[in-house]
Amino acid sequence: MKYSAINLKEKFAKFSEHFSPKIIARMNDYHFKLGKFQGCFVWHKHTDTDEAFLVLEGEMMIVFRDGKVILKTGEMFVVPKGTEHKPFAEKECKIMLVEPAGTKNTGETNGDMTAEDNVWI
Repeated sequence: MKYSAINLKEKFAKFSEHFSPKIIARMNDYHFKLGKFQGCFVWHKHTDTDEAFLVLEGEMMIVFRDGKVILKTGEMFVVPKGTEHKPFAEKECKIMLVEPAGTKNTGETNGDMTAEDNVWI
């Protein structure tokens, strides 16, 4: 078996679109996804799963109906399942998401910002 590290810088260089997470690894039934955020995403929720956001570079905000959390480089937050939220980043922000395989980026909301699922880089 060949063992090799996953280089995040190289992975980020392979895509430019915002709010379209790409899978870089799988652990059991979970995917590790990289994403670039800039601007305002859509209100959505994931009824059956929590969603972990880890900011690798930049700053973002996750807005809730009753508040918000600001995340800077090196910080993370877990959005509890069933919690409606809307990510926002004024400038480009690079993040890692950890969520169950098959989790749609817009949760139960469909629209123009719904990304293709199961895209590996």
